Amino acid sequence: MPGGRLTQQERQQIALGLADGLAYAEIARRLERPTSTVTREVMRNGGPTAYRADLAHRATERRAHRRRPVSSRGPEPVPQPHGRDAEAVAEYQEKLTTVLMVSGLPKMTARVLGCLYMTDEGSLTASELAQRLKVSPASVSKAVMFLENLDLVRRERDERRRERYIVDDDLWYQSMIRSARSNDQLVETARQGVTVLGPHTPAATRLENVARFLDFINESVTRAAEQAREILYTRPETT
Repeated sequence: MPGGRLTQQERQQIALGLADGLAYAEIARRLERPTSTVTREVMRNGGPTAYRADLAHRATERRAHRRRPVSSRGPEPVPQPHGRDAEAVAEYQEKLTTVLMVSGLPKMTARVLGCLYMTDEGSLTASELAQRLKVSPASVSKAVMFLENLDLVRRERDERRRERYIVDDDLWYQSMIRSARSNDQLVETARQGVTVLGPHTPAATRLENVARFLDFINESVTRAAEQAREILYTRPETT
């Protein structure tokens, strides 16, 4: 039933849908489930290319057995600033993490980035991240290194000499520029292939078209990022 745990039959339908190349939204529609349910199920059980219904079902049962019994009173909600609904915040954080995973980030990396973006300060220490996510500091450190390589997080030391991991207004701009420049080597190599394969041959034409396409995309992305950069610093007016 929608809202309950996935059954083994539903997991088999998910596996068949993935094999047929269906989108998560279409699989979810056929199961009458939220798309986020199907997305989380696939991403936590091997991803779209390695998902196995039987293995996913057994893994879920093992996780359920490992969970501690919930007290009759239930867990105390974590206090939230600005009068926020703690349950709504937790639900949104899970959704944000799932979307970041679908965009290509590994699960722990997505959790760290989502956690940072949901803080008003936009920064946390390794120990604060580990405590909030209930993971080891080593896992946090590995995820941060991955994010630094993508220019999505930067680090600095605070007054207590602790390393803080920060998401600020300029990081998305820097990440877009880095992404555009990462294609430069591919463009150069494609054009070298034109010389090797001989101009006007089908293979050389294909490579030249790839180089021209990426050149155009890189120029467009860079120009758009420069023009839109000020949006990252805009503060919405309060109504």
